[in-house]
Amino acid sequence: MTNQNNLKNQTFKEFEHEGWQAVAGGYHDHFGSLTRQTIEPMLNSLGASGQNQGCQLLDIATGPGYVAEAARQRGYIVTAVDFSNEMVERAKKLYSGIDFQEGDAEALTFPDQSFDFLTMNFGLLHLEQPENALKEAFRVTKPGGKFALTVWSTPDKAVAFKRVVDSVNQHGDSSVPIPVGPPFFRFSDHAEMRKSLLEAGFKSVELNEIKMTWVLKREEDLFYAFFTGTPRTGGLLRAQEEEKLSAIKTAVAACAAEYRDAGEVKIPMSSVLATATA
Repeated sequence: MTNQNNLKNQTFKEFEHEGWQAVAGGYHDHFGSLTRQTIEPMLNSLGASGQNQGCQLLDIATGPGYVAEAARQRGYIVTAVDFSNEMVERAKKLYSGIDFQEGDAEALTFPDQSFDFLTMNFGLLHLEQPENALKEAFRVTKPGGKFALTVWSTPDKAVAFKRVVDSVNQHGDSSVPIPVGPPFFRFSDHAEMRKSLLEAGFKSVELNEIKMTWVLKREEDLFYAFFTGTPRTGGLLRAQEEEKLSAIKTAVAACAAEYRDAGEVKIPMSSVLATATA
């Protein structure tokens, strides 16, 4: 169980940073197969495979480097940043030929108009000041360049989030004192995503929904995916009292069992892909 006194004194940014330092391994183990499903549509929105060979691409909030590696394979010259050195070191071990760096999405260290293309796969959800990150993304994008980013769709479409949060509300304490960040599903709203990107300076925005399926081997994997692989929802779980946590775990497993199909758990998920042109 997380020390609640420590949580009370943290900013949301500190909470997220500490969380990603702790869950890098769990994220890779549980979420990798899910979040990789957006990579091909994201890169396709920048141009057909091979079309942008030799162009400079910055992958923001790179995590274990999945998008960065896929972009490198398409011929981009890739720089990738993440504020968690645990994630950066993991990415370096997984993939070569990419310039992985520690870096803050809200205060990038690169000069203006440094990159032809930018990507960010689910990173915007974990920032204390996402507007600053969007402005920074615009600042470092060359005129006419593109920025592709994803966030989770609303909970009715990103079902796993709804089922886990519902289980906390029913069996746990949703008011445990974790640092408060921006609304998690704020950018799931297409109008809000478009408005925020245009206000950051981008000239046009294209929005699409990506249907996904989260395949898990066991019902209990859904609980452990969030408990060991996410800062915010996992932080909510890790701050629960033991008895309540046990009840939540049982409830989440029961939810997952509803999606068992042909020996696997197959949970419907969805994300929003935004492609903005500078």
